[in-house]
Amino acid sequence: MKRRSFLKKTAAASAAFTIVPSFVLGGAHIPPSDTLYVAGIGVGGRGAGVVNELFNSGKVKFIALCDVDAKRAANTFANHPKAKQYADFRKVYDNHLNEIDAVMVATPDHTHAVIALPFMREKKHAYVEKPLTHNIYEARLMASTARDMGIKTQMGNQGASGEGIRLAQEWINAGVIGKVHRVDCWTNRPVWPQGFRKITNGEPIPETLAWDLWLGPAAMRDYHSGYLPFKWRGWWDFGTGAMGDMGCHIMETPFKTLGLQFPYEAEASCTTVWSGDFVEADYSEACPPSSIVRLKFNSETHGDVSLNWYDGGIMPDLPSELGEGEEPGGSGGGSIFHGSEGIMITDTYSGNPRLLPSERMLDFTPPDPTIKRVETDHAGEWVNACLNGTETSSPFSYGGPLTEAVLMGNLAIKAFQYKKLKEGKKPGDWAPYEYPGRRTILWDGDAMKVSNYEHANSWVKRAYRSGWEL
Repeated sequence: MKRRSFLKKTAAASAAFTIVPSFVLGGAHIPPSDTLYVAGIGVGGRGAGVVNELFNSGKVKFIALCDVDAKRAANTFANHPKAKQYADFRKVYDNHLNEIDAVMVATPDHTHAVIALPFMREKKHAYVEKPLTHNIYEARLMASTARDMGIKTQMGNQGASGEGIRLAQEWINAGVIGKVHRVDCWTNRPVWPQGFRKITNGEPIPETLAWDLWLGPAAMRDYHSGYLPFKWRGWWDFGTGAMGDMGCHIMETPFKTLGLQFPYEAEASCTTVWSGDFVEADYSEACPPSSIVRLKFNSETHGDVSLNWYDGGIMPDLPSELGEGEEPGGSGGGSIFHGSEGIMITDTYSGNPRLLPSERMLDFTPPDPTIKRVETDHAGEWVNACLNGTETSSPFSYGGPLTEAVLMGNLAIKAFQYKKLKEGKKPGDWAPYEYPGRRTILWDGDAMKVSNYEHANSWVKRAYRSGWEL
């Protein structure tokens, strides 16, 4: 962010250099003890859970806690009374940069990058909730900054540190189901209202909410309870929809086990939403109620792989090998791997695998373990990495490309949603919009550009409100 406070930090730091629990050694910020000094940004809601996970490691001390909603963060503030409390993360930067080793960011998607990057550029380790970023440009920037600064990072897709995904990878590596050519992924999300038209009326801002800070890089607008809490996920300016919410969990298993990178092609279809008597409305500012996304990847080991995504209650075709009444996946979703030698199902969060038909599991001998297990949980693994220089399961070098693949699906959804108003028509008319027909997004990953539909490139990087540029 281009802030005067950031530009003047050197003079301020030299004047306040009295409490220094950490040092910069060899380009990486290494704590001198077994305590990691952390600033937590976004500590209500999901952020409260991350604070607890970090604190439960027994190795973290919170120097500062920050949230734009004092009411949502009240319990976290109360549980850590010695930590300084803020609404504006920039004050954490100004006042505590030299006291912290790391930053945790669990704010809404649209503010992940603008909050984390200033700290990362000062060699502070970073834990950022999933999806890593709000757009593809930010995902690339976060990954490159982490690499250049030599810091330890972790995206908050907790299953990446679990036993299940390691089992699944060992089974795939051992050829248990042969070469995989298709994976079907699904989720029960959204579990929040989704599919609305633009909100045009405002409501009084709650006294405990710093609305301008919550908006961050998004364009200024009136507060409305249709955005908060949690419902922001269904608005493109703030969230990344059902796919952004769960893709980094569910797609993580096929992404890692098959060695995928960015997709080269994406196509989507979405639920049609009607307003009034058979008048389709323009819902391009909001995520659709449900969608199907088809992504295509090149895998060095498996060749062409199709990954199909289903959300909003839509399910993939269930294989005949799944028994009558037998539930696929886990709670709220899962993945079905179709291989040349069989079918494997993994569940939502942990990636725990099983073979189909289920009778195949009765005499199945899993391959010997070949992948190192994580001895703690996802948050604890990151804490240990910051303290000891070890590796994490979802560093930004991996979490960035995974997030990019997920967000490519959203590019396809937006392309499907985007319809031009016909000449001489208005939204209340019958059939007022032009329908483009089939729209397949072709992605040039090296150039970070859609090669066949120029308008889609406007979604690769967002427009940032003045003062919030990266």
